[in-house]
Amino acid sequence: MPEEKTTTISVIKADVGSLPGHVIVPDCMLEILEEHLRKEMKESKLLNDYYVFNCGDDIELVLSHNRGEDDEKIHELAWNGFMDAAEHARKNKFYGAGQDLLADSFSGNVKGQGPGVAEMEFVERKSDPLLVFACDKTDPAAFNLPLFKAFADPFNTAGLVIDPSTTAGFEFEIVDVYDSKKVRMSCPEEMYSMLALLGTTSRYAVKRIWKKGEESEKERVACSVCTEKLNVSAGKYVGKDDPVAICRAQSGMPAVGEILEGFTTAHLVSGWMRGSHKGPLMPVARADASPTRFDGPPRVVGKGFQVSHGKLHGPRDLFADVSFDHTRKQCMEIAHYMRQHGPFEPHRVSEKELEYTTMPQVMDALKERFEDI
Repeated sequence: MPEEKTTTISVIKADVGSLPGHVIVPDCMLEILEEHLRKEMKESKLLNDYYVFNCGDDIELVLSHNRGEDDEKIHELAWNGFMDAAEHARKNKFYGAGQDLLADSFSGNVKGQGPGVAEMEFVERKSDPLLVFACDKTDPAAFNLPLFKAFADPFNTAGLVIDPSTTAGFEFEIVDVYDSKKVRMSCPEEMYSMLALLGTTSRYAVKRIWKKGEESEKERVACSVCTEKLNVSAGKYVGKDDPVAICRAQSGMPAVGEILEGFTTAHLVSGWMRGSHKGPLMPVARADASPTRFDGPPRVVGKGFQVSHGKLHGPRDLFADVSFDHTRKQCMEIAHYMRQHGPFEPHRVSEKELEYTTMPQVMDALKERFEDI
């Protein structure tokens, strides 16, 4: 029996210039990417659809196509667009021009070259709600808690208790972001062991989630997260990872509202100023994804689409809802409290997390002054 036709959603992001400092992508750079993709749609059949937006100083490209994951032409299309925008940023002396582009030329895949990627190839259902999340001023593990709550916590997701299509649970792929290893775990059976990993946010991150069932993985795939560590790829601090994620909702998956409910905890994430501080992840409308207090606090934007025959209908700005005001107020209170710690932990991240920042240079200068006790 021939394999069913699939749709692939590739969300590819990069910080290639902003103003002032690390605050926001100027409209002119978003327009460069819009024109780049518009031209591609006219001249070839590479894309079915696209959407361009930003979260703070990061540009996000939502690309719909039928070429599967890790496709060279799709990745090259994104790379060339980012290069054009970076050149514009350099000419205008925008801050961090070309920051996330770690190579001078494309080498077949943007992974390891700086831009972040979340991709999902799936068989479209009768109706397919798709949610895209984008973060600024934080790292991949920022999604650990919200995704655990959405796909594994019955106190968050009612469907895990009352919907027969989801009571079997979900499978999680978790990656070690430093050693490039992965493990697949079943929930709820392995929930406690899974939490032992996901709670170690300095090292482990959710990569993929599938609902359980006898269908193919392309029918069951529920979530895909960007877990590339920019600083590890570069070997030095060049900026935060600012991850993106894709989730499918409804009909055997958590409902849209159940996934969004996972973001109502003002949980602490690593990043913020100089990638070296912990602060609350604030769910905001795109218009409010302009972090300025201490270059933060960290933000997450959500965009909701309906996918139909590869076309993207929408999006809806998911956190542009007054029902998230309470979470935002909590985030502001927590941000203020954390800032009172100044350079002290737990506001400043642990020594391990500072490994790829400029902190080691400060410590090297003091090394020879230490004496044995």
